[in-house]
Amino acid sequence: MFTTPRLIIVATAVAMLAGCASPNPYDNQGQADGGGVSKTAKYGGLGALAGALAGAAIDHNNRGKGALIGAAVVGASAAGYGYYADQQEKKLRASMANTGVEVQRQGDQIKLIMPGNITFATDSANIAPSFYQPLNNLANSLKEFNQNQIEIVGYTDSTGSRQHNMDLSQRRAQSVATYLTSQGVSGANLSARGAGPDNPIASNGDVNGRAQNRRVEVNLKAIPGQQYGGQQQQPGTVQQYP
Repeated sequence: MFTTPRLIIVATAVAMLAGCASPNPYDNQGQADGGGVSKTAKYGGLGALAGALAGAAIDHNNRGKGALIGAAVVGASAAGYGYYADQQEKKLRASMANTGVEVQRQGDQIKLIMPGNITFATDSANIAPSFYQPLNNLANSLKEFNQNQIEIVGYTDSTGSRQHNMDLSQRRAQSVATYLTSQGVSGANLSARGAGPDNPIASNGDVNGRAQNRRVEVNLKAIPGQQYGGQQQQPGTVQQYP
């Protein structure tokens, strides 16, 4: 039977192995953490450690066995989505280059920030001509990587009444959602909402700050309960994520 100290050692070892089991193919693309640990390894390792502790807590009669099972299951799942997101992030950065759209990676979430100067004309929810190419690129990505929860959020600056800004931001978010689905993106895990002037990313006290606040954000996350068990794609094959 595993003692508590041995359990900690085993859990840590499994966590490290789970983190290394799915190598990050983009280590040279600036997507690794500062210490050289890829997101895939980080999430897989931390997930495995959490799974080990949870498994040990659940299986009171054999904590060592429970820890190993928990680490394997949770670690593989976390690393699977980390690898999936790594691939999607890399391709999004390439397709959004020189479009004005910023791609951010925040933990296990990919965020695209679409500034007001390319999205919509003033006080309009009609898609601007400059916005079609980034949206087409995004639609292609979401059809290729179709295992995302997609949240579209519209924002405004603080000029005008709050109710007007809330309505405008909702219509803009819905315009983006409608266009993406018209291009073949599934609406099953897609949502759109307006946040008006909430959560500003710059000061509303000057023109430049207000321009930054007028934006659309697209948040890509793991689908709750979805299994991301895909392995590294082989040349000439289609990557599957059951």
